[in-house]
Amino acid sequence: MIGVLAHQHIEGLMKCGALTAEPDVLPAQIQPASLDLRLGRVAYRVRASFLAGGGRSVAERLSEFEMHRIDLDPGAVLEKGAVYVVPLMESLNLSEDLTAVANAKSSTGRLDLLTRLITDNGVEFDRIPAGYSGPLYAEICPRSFSVLVRPGMRLNQIRFRSGQAVLDDAALGQLHRTDTLVDGEAVIKDGLGFSVDLRPAEGTLVGYRAKPHTGVIDLDRIGAYAPEDFWEELHSESGQVILDPGAFYILVSREAVHIPPNYAAEMAPYLAMVGEFRVHYAGFFDPGFGHAAAGGAGARGVLEVRCHEAPFVLEHGQIVGRLVYEKMAEVPSELYGADLASNYQGQGLKLSKHFYMGS
Repeated sequence: MIGVLAHQHIEGLMKCGALTAEPDVLPAQIQPASLDLRLGRVAYRVRASFLAGGGRSVAERLSEFEMHRIDLDPGAVLEKGAVYVVPLMESLNLSEDLTAVANAKSSTGRLDLLTRLITDNGVEFDRIPAGYSGPLYAEICPRSFSVLVRPGMRLNQIRFRSGQAVLDDAALGQLHRTDTLVDGEAVIKDGLGFSVDLRPAEGTLVGYRAKPHTGVIDLDRIGAYAPEDFWEELHSESGQVILDPGAFYILVSREAVHIPPNYAAEMAPYLAMVGEFRVHYAGFFDPGFGHAAAGGAGARGVLEVRCHEAPFVLEHGQIVGRLVYEKMAEVPSELYGADLASNYQGQGLKLSKHFYMGS
């Protein structure tokens, strides 16, 4: 079996003991090609972000960096700019032919809530080597907004892989010819390139910029917050916007993207040489993304953009990221959008599900 493990395979991992949890995994956690991970009952406020490193456990490193512990049972605020480590409810006991990769969930990324997976002996964020056996931890750093969290909340997700199934450029080009991965011309180089839309079909609204001083967001409250309390609208008539250093933006791709049912994709940052910004926090695109919308015509990708050291002019149609496609080991028993209550299927420019739109 080669490829990304599907919904039904993740259920198999639970049955064979490769994936364990306390309490048991809930059916709603299992996505078409990934598993949502749940926060445990305590958070550790730490002095700095860290990796365990070879031969060392996260618990051992926490003894070095812990400032204080926070009980999450009654709900607790994770403050903007601080770094926290939270043990997760799930643990792994992977076989030697399975690796895993983690990423923030879409709603997490759209709140600029930096969430990364760390493990015992880990030397990389979000990457779990074959044969790993041990606990999982989320490192959480709210960048734009303070957030209220509780045990069981799902901020990041994990995807399991058997073997190497990434499509090279030739295979990706062939897939585009048969399945139309993107409307318009496909820019294929180390993945499928996508660009930013700064000339909307109607109006001048091209995105949102996070306000610097806001209230707390309770992550359990869906559709509860007014966008104007947390975001400034970003308008453009010229097809250009100037990104400010340290600011966080929500933009949208010009292209409508399609992920066929027997493939998955991961968003990867574009070359650092193209500008002083980063696109990419929530990186998984499930099988079926854009497949059900308009008969497979695709859905646009929301871009989470942070500017770095210098102001930078972003222009309409500029390539800002790429999608790396992988084969699924098997078509999932449930697809994104078609079989699930998917929040972002057929999306355009859209904030996270915590905000009501149209205000």
